[in-house]
Amino acid sequence: MGDWIWAVIPAVIIGGGWVGDTVRGALKTRHERKVELRQLAERRQLALDAAKRPPEPVCGCTHHLAKHDKQGKCHEVVEAPAAWDAERKPLSYEPRPCNCQQYVGPEPLGTVFAPEIVDPR
Repeated sequence: MGDWIWAVIPAVIIGGGWVGDTVRGALKTRHERKVELRQLAERRQLALDAAKRPPEPVCGCTHHLAKHDKQGKCHEVVEAPAAWDAERKPLSYEPRPCNCQQYVGPEPLGTVFAPEIVDPR
């Protein structure tokens, strides 16, 4: 009865290491796939949220429609370079009015009240 135990012990030690490595590898692969699925779901949700938002009324000068008057002139103050070095890199900046001449972004729709078309009875 004692002879077979010496044959089983090395088999359990060697086989147990192989089983442990296989299980560990499978768990790592499963974890990586779950992380990828979670990132995919997050990107999908961000895309859906972005698709539901109306376009922002932002001009080519990156200022909001609220910064433009009825004629389209921008009234925002920007930092413009005032002095340059020998390599034509700006050294100092000063506040100046934005040079944008007309807002060309999307026009926001006004709020509209629409009465019910069908009688709810």
